[in-house]
Amino acid sequence: MCSTCGCGQPGDGGTRLTVVDDHDHQHDSTDHEHGHDAGHEHDAGHGHGHGHGHGAGGDAGHGHGHVQQVVQEAETRTVLLEQEILAKNDGLAAANRHLLQERGIAAINLMSSPGSGKTTLLEHTIRAIGSRRQALVIEGDQETLYDAERIRATGTKVVQINTGAGCHLDAQMLTSGLAELAPPNGSLVFVENVGNLVCPALFDLGEAARVVIISVTEGADKPAKYPYMFRTADLVLLNKIDLLPYVDFDVDLCLRLIAQIKPDAQILQVSATKGTGMDAWYDWLGDL
Repeated sequence: MCSTCGCGQPGDGGTRLTVVDDHDHQHDSTDHEHGHDAGHEHDAGHGHGHGHGHGAGGDAGHGHGHVQQVVQEAETRTVLLEQEILAKNDGLAAANRHLLQERGIAAINLMSSPGSGKTTLLEHTIRAIGSRRQALVIEGDQETLYDAERIRATGTKVVQINTGAGCHLDAQMLTSGLAELAPPNGSLVFVENVGNLVCPALFDLGEAARVVIISVTEGADKPAKYPYMFRTADLVLLNKIDLLPYVDFDVDLCLRLIAQIKPDAQILQVSATKGTGMDAWYDWLGDL
């Protein structure tokens, strides 16, 4: 189990990577995604940290002061382990970034809560910009190939990464995904992260830019509730604005909160289904 966020319970089946392309070639194996377990060294470090903490609970009869001291030590070790996990991930992300930059490939990390419209946005984007720049997709979900099949229908190549109980992609998963995807030089690689406004923000993948998507069907106060996610954004897309007449969503409040959290973040209001504002999104991609 990942000590950083608690995802990836033992016995969850591990992370699976599947190539979905026009040749119906599928590569489905837990071997590729040892990165989330072996790469994070969960077994050795995390087991020690929790073992110590559980012992503290068993010593409760020896006095409150002793218990408090041992619990504090366990918490300190957990923080150190989290730092080690993130440091190792950051090293792998730096290697990904260097490789992508050498080949002129721009990877864009798309993050949001579930149901914000990431996949719909990607479908329309790939069809709109395909004649200008080849776009490929690494699709992250806990289970199923549903979204990958939707992306495949656009005619582009997609690699599905199923994380099982994991709630985010990490740099090792992107490394494995890129190896299977084999993007050509100069292409765009969209990484559709697992729907979650917490943990994906912690893990650098080696991307060129981070795009956070929020829809008007969510609460306008989402930026205040999940500030770290919006603080890491290079661009925020406010999606589904065609539904504004039918939902109770305070656009001014949402934009004001984003500006307070990340003053230099760009914000675009779009409707992926209707096409409203999408040209500005395509221009932003063209500037990468």
